[in-house]
Amino acid sequence: MTPTSDAARLLAQMTLEEKASLCLGSTFWCTAPVPRLGIPAVMLADGPHGLRRQPGTNQPGVSGSLPATCFPTASALGSSWNPDLVRRVGAAIGTEARAQGVSVVLGPGINIKRSPLCGRNFEYYSEDPLLSGALGAAFVAGVQSQGVGTAVKHFAVNNQETDRLRVSADVDERTMREIYLPAFEHVVTEARPWAVMCAYNRVNGVHASEHQWLLSDVLRDEWGFDGLVMSDWGAVHDRVAALRAGLDLEMPPNIGISDKAVVTAVHEGRLDEAVLDEAALRLLRMVERASNADVPEVASAEAYEEAHHRLARAAAAECAVLLKNEDGVLPLDLTAGQTIAVIGAFAVAPRFQGAGSSRVNPTRVDSILDEMRAAAPERVDIAYAEGYPLDAGDHGEALRDRHASPLASEAVALAERASVVIACLALPPSDESEGFDRRHLDLPGEQTDLLAELAEVNPNVVVVLANGGTVCVTSWERHCKAVLECWLSGQAAGGAVADLLFGRANPSGRLAETVPVRLQDTPAYLNFPGEAGHVRYGEGVFVGYRAYDATDREVSYPFGHGLSYTSFAYTDLNVTVTGRPEDGDLLVTVSCTIRNTGDRAGHEVVQLYVGDPEAQVARPVRELKGFTKLHLQPGASGTATFQLGARDLSYWSSAWRRWVLEGGQFDLAVGASSRDLRLAATIDVTAPAPLPRLDGMATLNEWLAHPEGSRALRETIGTDADGNPRGILSDPERCVVEGNFPLSTLATFPGTGFDHNAVDELTRRFAPQADPWESARPTL
Repeated sequence: MTPTSDAARLLAQMTLEEKASLCLGSTFWCTAPVPRLGIPAVMLADGPHGLRRQPGTNQPGVSGSLPATCFPTASALGSSWNPDLVRRVGAAIGTEARAQGVSVVLGPGINIKRSPLCGRNFEYYSEDPLLSGALGAAFVAGVQSQGVGTAVKHFAVNNQETDRLRVSADVDERTMREIYLPAFEHVVTEARPWAVMCAYNRVNGVHASEHQWLLSDVLRDEWGFDGLVMSDWGAVHDRVAALRAGLDLEMPPNIGISDKAVVTAVHEGRLDEAVLDEAALRLLRMVERASNADVPEVASAEAYEEAHHRLARAAAAECAVLLKNEDGVLPLDLTAGQTIAVIGAFAVAPRFQGAGSSRVNPTRVDSILDEMRAAAPERVDIAYAEGYPLDAGDHGEALRDRHASPLASEAVALAERASVVIACLALPPSDESEGFDRRHLDLPGEQTDLLAELAEVNPNVVVVLANGGTVCVTSWERHCKAVLECWLSGQAAGGAVADLLFGRANPSGRLAETVPVRLQDTPAYLNFPGEAGHVRYGEGVFVGYRAYDATDREVSYPFGHGLSYTSFAYTDLNVTVTGRPEDGDLLVTVSCTIRNTGDRAGHEVVQLYVGDPEAQVARPVRELKGFTKLHLQPGASGTATFQLGARDLSYWSSAWRRWVLEGGQFDLAVGASSRDLRLAATIDVTAPAPLPRLDGMATLNEWLAHPEGSRALRETIGTDADGNPRGILSDPERCVVEGNFPLSTLATFPGTGFDHNAVDELTRRFAPQADPWESARPTL
């Protein structure tokens, strides 16, 4: 397509068959061209944390891609709590995509970490939708600033790998609206991604690729999305049904099957050609955007490779979370002649990314051992022992006898003569990957057994963790003074670890997911991963810290937690409330002062939580509603400011199918985690009381609680000659006993004062709007 091309003009020239073919790919990685009209194919490639561009356009598989910078995975970037950092990473990936001829990057993944067992959690940011949405929007903005599109995924409620192409995520609408959709909504409305990728799974019985409520009613009609909706690879089961629901592009193409099915459906009148036209037009617009991108071309990898590696190193350092640091053992402060024992096979063969479709062929890989040796003070010896075999991952067959392992014996001997021990522990690749879920939250027994042995001979043990999803620390953290959670932090992880250990970088990561005491404590434990093709989201809105805080359950480390080499003081909380919900201009402004009270420059992630202590529905004790990351020099102060609107104080009403702000008191708290709240205030917000929906199934009490409904019902029942209520309203005791009966049920009872005809008339007067959510949910 030339810069003067017009998508609508081209569409008008296309045959039915060409339009149908355009809505499929032409190869495993490319859209379909239409040569006679000059419409080119564009290439798609994986890239949530680095580009995975296969050498050929029709080459499947997860290995053998062209070299690219491997940045920290989303689980690591989530812990940065820094949208600007994520935007810069996205821009770098966009640059590399242009250099390799890729027009659309398949990412970011912003699904919620419902359970820490999800094998793909390393590709997702957080257990919280606000944080996930903010970081996802930043990634999209970064990539698209380079003239390359993004496909935000996986829409929606894709929270497990078990039976992922068939399982039905059975979830109520309130939970969808408050937990699993807001991140997508924020990315779509704020960052305008070129594409949205549907999930594999079914949602309440309907495949996501065929879910009109998701793809059309919510995504397009409510959120105003005007881009392309595409399938995940292999997510389409009925091309005509998917097209009708709003899915524009099927990948990979089922050529000769899907395109013929679409053409036949149009000829037989089962598919309106206008639906096909809309899908083809959206595909043409995406191709046009890719062809007309006004950004400088990238000559070669040499133009960015070194700069992107430095960015990867800085990002990895900012993502690391210092979980504990007893006696200030970190940063390391050693003098000439002392020895650091670096122990663990992952110190020389680092685990820095996950397995599956996101696997990047890195341009280089830094090891922890090499980078520590390069950064160590003069005449400080960095000695190494393997400690455990690299492939140690069989938890059931851990070597419990240290004398049976020469590797462990060598490591203990080294630790005994060292000043400090750096134990590099990690989940092996076989424990977590796309394609399967984890079975437990434990590190391999060989590693934790070795850790206990090291602690017996040296009190100064520091654990450096590498893992995609969170791990339980309960059984082993007493054996170390410090724990540095590095996640899977990309090809420059080794350098970042050295920077953090030696104090060249100050840890500023904060947990984007709770670290539980044990697997059984996790909110979805009894409902994950489901059975017989269904997984029930029985915990509702109580996901992650929302559940732990609501039940006051002990955790190892709370959501938002992270230590620093400096300290911060919170003061001067100020809250103002202006406007009114009914006028649409309610604004709650919250500000406070943060001062660096230590002797090092550092970042503090200031978090704002909101709770509604008295609500008509079950609500979390507190929910993250704002955050900001401040960088402060020693002794310096900064101001954290947050602004909240009515939506931030509201819940999704299943009765009214809209956001409802319930007037009353709201608790505001500012702090350093969901359980480290430094400042608090309570505000009063006046709002119209939410009224019940009135129909035949509304109870007598609900009708009487509604001003207009009560008046109509009383008029229907009438009064006696003295003006006293008749029927059921004349008997207060009966009103108490039968007040929770639906009106349609009471119509069959004698003496109520109304019959079914009266109820039908009342219902017609107060008929609620049709419920598209219910029509999208088949009987299960």
